[in-house]
Amino acid sequence: MKLAIRKRKIGNIPILEVVDETKIYEPMPLIIYYHGWQTAKELVLTQGRKLAKQGFRVVLPDAANHGERKTELSPIPSLTFWNSIQSNLFEFSFIVDFFENLGVTTNQIGVGGVSMGGMTTAGLLTQHPEITAAACIMGSPAMIRYRERILYHANAAGFFLPHDYEQLLGWIDAYDLDSQIETLGERPFLIWHGTDDEKIPYEHIQDFVEKHPQENIEFVSEDERHLVRGATMDLVTDFFVEHLSTENQV
Repeated sequence: MKLAIRKRKIGNIPILEVVDETKIYEPMPLIIYYHGWQTAKELVLTQGRKLAKQGFRVVLPDAANHGERKTELSPIPSLTFWNSIQSNLFEFSFIVDFFENLGVTTNQIGVGGVSMGGMTTAGLLTQHPEITAAACIMGSPAMIRYRERILYHANAAGFFLPHDYEQLLGWIDAYDLDSQIETLGERPFLIWHGTDDEKIPYEHIQDFVEKHPQENIEFVSEDERHLVRGATMDLVTDFFVEHLSTENQV
């Protein structure tokens, strides 16, 4: 199979679209896959290729403040980070709508991402029942807890934070999967996390999984740091192959 990797813009969102070259204009399941903090869409292209080879149309966006949209980081801790996630949440439906209007989607939508992209993925599950299956790699479904962690460490280090930090980030409450697990429903949700992750604590994810034992969560942990290897990408690919149908369903 020869893949087409198309560099496009949806509005002002730079994306890579990865798809079977012979089926560019055919309806197929759509997977939107998000990169991590301070990287770019090209860094998840290997994952995109693996997925596209299995019959999916894969879209890799640059998050706000990243890649072709690179901006200077705010000196206020986590401002740029949270703004990037919120922009991903804003733009998800816009991207889906674009491909739906082209007539190249089915009723199957997958979402995934690494690190910041994994947090985006978990947040999207709270508000988008149209998502069929999702994969959170090195991210956290407990965004409120992560917000609290940043607040604690920023204060301990003496960094400036506005006194209304939590109020300014109040939107996180509506996108915290941990506190509204009922929004997941019966949808399959893959979580992969390294036990030695130095950026997003493993215990946050372990606590989330143990707190929700009845959910359709596939949890995989390995003795790794904040790093994605080829075997993990294969795991993500196999997950979507199992849970997204590549038959044309309109």
